[in-house]
Amino acid sequence: MAHRLDISPSAYGSIERGETKLSIPRLEEIAKMFEIDLAELIDPNERNIFNFGGTHSNHCQNWYCHSSSEQLLQLQHELEKARLQVEYLTQQNADLREMVNLLKSEGKGKNL
Repeated sequence: MAHRLDISPSAYGSIERGETKLSIPRLEEIAKMFEIDLAELIDPNERNIFNFGGTHSNHCQNWYCHSSSEQLLQLQHELEKARLQVEYLTQQNADLREMVNLLKSEGKGKNL
């Protein structure tokens, strides 16, 4: 796993031991390696990779997360909203590129 993440084994060990905070991009890399969505990676169920603790703390750090189910559901909802927004913006970008290309091709035709 360390090799696939392009980090040293000791750096990966720090992640596993909860000594290193993981960024969203790093979590996305891990989800991609497992060929799952980020939301599925952090989904609080028995199949998840993370070790979600009880409700005694609202602090999430590294591989260990202690939070209430309500907070986790809210975070999942926010993550899904962000994913849908990225999907929408990606489509908008593709549409705008297509329009620009059409306008460019129309402009070339008028110059002939």
